[in-house]
Amino acid sequence: MLVYNTLTNKKEEFKPINPPNVSMYVCGPTIYNYFHIGNGRTFVMSDIIRRYLIYKGFDVKFVMNLTDVDDKIIKKANEEKITSAELTARYEAAFMDDIKKFKMKPADVYPKATDHMQEIENIIERLADKGVAYNVDGNVFYDIGKFNGYGKLSGKNIEDLEAGARIEINSEKQNPLDFSVWKKSKEGEPYWESKWGKGRPGWHIECSAMSMKHLGETIDIHAGGNDLIFPHHENEIAQSEAATGKEFAHYWMHFGFLNIDKQKMSKSLGNFFTARDILNQYPAEALRLLFVQSHYRSPLNFSKELIESAQKGTEKLNNLVRLLLKEIDKTDGNLVEFNFENKYKLFTEAMDDDFNTSQATAVIFDFVREVNKLIMDNENIGSEFYDEAIKFIKATADDVLGIIDFSELDSNESTEDDAWILKEIEKRTQAKSDKNWQLADEIRNSLADKGVILEDSKSGTIYKRK
Repeated sequence: MLVYNTLTNKKEEFKPINPPNVSMYVCGPTIYNYFHIGNGRTFVMSDIIRRYLIYKGFDVKFVMNLTDVDDKIIKKANEEKITSAELTARYEAAFMDDIKKFKMKPADVYPKATDHMQEIENIIERLADKGVAYNVDGNVFYDIGKFNGYGKLSGKNIEDLEAGARIEINSEKQNPLDFSVWKKSKEGEPYWESKWGKGRPGWHIECSAMSMKHLGETIDIHAGGNDLIFPHHENEIAQSEAATGKEFAHYWMHFGFLNIDKQKMSKSLGNFFTARDILNQYPAEALRLLFVQSHYRSPLNFSKELIESAQKGTEKLNNLVRLLLKEIDKTDGNLVEFNFENKYKLFTEAMDDDFNTSQATAVIFDFVREVNKLIMDNENIGSEFYDEAIKFIKATADDVLGIIDFSELDSNESTEDDAWILKEIEKRTQAKSDKNWQLADEIRNSLADKGVILEDSKSGTIYKRK
């Protein structure tokens, strides 16, 4: 099993520290607003990586932090004339509601910065004792010049960064690249008591403290969006490894940016969408399918046409599962040959290659096409086939990718025989090929009268029930 490691810029064999246990930390949201669909891609893809590790037999401890003290939080709370705690409580509840709609498995721990002040202070003290952090009138900074490996994750050169840095007049920093680990409180801001006076932690130190608290000083996987590589994750490495003298994370995984209609998502462009906005219009499975059709490290384009195409893809999958569930209780029928083992092999090979969900999804939809054809070509199939087909879709499309929800598919809701519908669609396709438009229209209208709506696309015809 290969994983692309941002730290080494290459695929590496995945070797957990303590197999079969895997420790995984994902940088979660700053809870001052609803998260946007770019964040949603990061959260969903990290969920799928976790699901696949479980599929492979690993015991995964999955931690996703919630940043609940931050400049943006303080600013918005002041604007709304409420406390930061009241603001973050509101958006923490919204976050939990939205990830449930997204079909994400709950994290084992959702640590919050405000619950880890002692752990944060302890790390800062270790850094100060080692001479890596310095205090200037209650503001504590990390001295990047004391860490030889600074820039190893992002590939940035310190000299180049310094040359391009904006040097503030009367700056308290010894180096313009030094970053805050503790900020002296200002009037109207929340604060905590510390040996350096009243203040609050810097953003980067929060994740180091929460990761170490819940997963240990060295973890298997640390993940987040591409935008976090620098400075957030770079600074996490510097402060964590300086404090412990140990490698902070063995594998660093980062998720590609999401664009809207081939443009960067931006409020100023009017193309900024929250996950909540999209989930109110489309099913979660469709959005998840859109995400998995691209590799997690690649940029992803989002458009109305693409999400609607993904929704049609989920309908194809749903239609087959309804048919399989309807036929699964047959007590007799003919044995048919189908190489399920090869399908599992192809799916696993794709996912073992740095979680190639695009290829894994292609395996699933090839399976859908082949199974539909086999059912149409055979009058009477035994229940063993239907049972194995259900197991494959459940294990791959549901348990790993989350692009179908079996709980929402009740075969008893079917008012018409699904196999008959597929045969009618096949007849209509042939009629269109023969340019017999009258027959094609008659079949469409006949199905519509029975509550079956057809939708044509380049990839074929799917059906929905009214």
